[in-house]
Amino acid sequence: MTRKNKLTLALALIAGIAFVVIMVKLKQPPERVEAQATATPVRIMEITPRKFRTEARGYGQVLPARSWNAVANVGGRVIWKHPELESGNLIPGGTRLLEIDPTRYELAEASARADLAGIEAELRQLDQEERNTGELLKLEEHRLTLARRELDRAETLVARGALSQTRYDEQQRATLQQEQAVQTLRNQQNLIPARRETLQARMARTESALASAREDLDDTRFEAPWDLRVHQADIDTGQHVSPGQTLFIADDITRAEATVQLEVAELRRVLSQLSGGSLPETGSTNHFTDFHDQLPLSELDIRVTPTNVPDAHWPGKLTRVTSSLDQATRTVQAVISVDEPYRNANPPARPPLVRNMFVQASITAQTPEPVIVIPASAVHQGVVYLADEGNRLQRQPVSVAWQQGEDVIIDDGLAPGGRLVLDDLIPAIDGTLLAPGDQP
Repeated sequence: MTRKNKLTLALALIAGIAFVVIMVKLKQPPERVEAQATATPVRIMEITPRKFRTEARGYGQVLPARSWNAVANVGGRVIWKHPELESGNLIPGGTRLLEIDPTRYELAEASARADLAGIEAELRQLDQEERNTGELLKLEEHRLTLARRELDRAETLVARGALSQTRYDEQQRATLQQEQAVQTLRNQQNLIPARRETLQARMARTESALASAREDLDDTRFEAPWDLRVHQADIDTGQHVSPGQTLFIADDITRAEATVQLEVAELRRVLSQLSGGSLPETGSTNHFTDFHDQLPLSELDIRVTPTNVPDAHWPGKLTRVTSSLDQATRTVQAVISVDEPYRNANPPARPPLVRNMFVQASITAQTPEPVIVIPASAVHQGVVYLADEGNRLQRQPVSVAWQQGEDVIIDDGLAPGGRLVLDDLIPAIDGTLLAPGDQP
């Protein structure tokens, strides 16, 4: 390497070192920036106790409270049928519906009345005979008294020798004949009570036959006992019917019953909200059998709604609850009575509650005291999120009394005035800064 090249390399090295020293001297230190915490936006609800309507909901079918299965008690030919006696028709109470030929039963009634009149005549004759026999007996007894006196005189005369034995014997015979006449009348008189009892027994039997004939005659006519709807009618004019044959089936339209399946816990919870009574804390349903006397059931709000027409509903009354659980569903059957199920009916928008209609029943009762109700989505595995005074996240364990739909009732862990976080925060760390939004 030449001397000139060495000098050039040395100058380049000195220049590089000088440049590095100058750059280090001129370098500015990094600025310090304070970290700013980012607040998480959340929805907030203020915890306020309020009264809550506890609900038990179930499904079931409607049946008429009363159904008339018209069965022929007598046989005969149908001679008249109401023109509206067809399936589906509504017929008011008191309407004559059907008549079976009554001729045979009218003749039986007339025959029984004639027999009864004959027996009554025999009884009147027996009463007169009893009076006549009594009067004859008095006369014959008087004659017997005279005959016995005459016999006593004859016996005295015979003893004195003033009367022959022949005349005395004649008087004895006359006295015996009179005694026989008196005894015959007494025997007739003694038989009269037995003859009267026989006639009275015949009269009772005839009266029974007359009552049976009249009942059979009444059974030939069918009248609507109440306002009804014909469910089934398979009988026509001229058809011969036999005793025991079903003529038609009709349903009472003044009241219906819906038998619905309810969860035991839900029904017990609703009933426990009623004032003036309480149910034992047990899972058995035996205590439901006498709840009518224990609880004011008039406080219950009950609605029955056809499942295919949710806009129509009828008010109902809880009538009874079965005392055993359904083996398949483990639910209890509640019978809800609905008055006037055809009231304001306007099919198809508002159909009446008819036989076998599938319905939903809702039984509700308001809690006697305010309770804390929050959305079920705000509970996260037994913990809720609260916003403290500094808008910091606070995890709070709670105890859920029960859940109803999208709401839960809290019986421990929350106090009025607290601010509940409605959103599900991930991750949910105590102390996280929150940015509360508008309350729902």
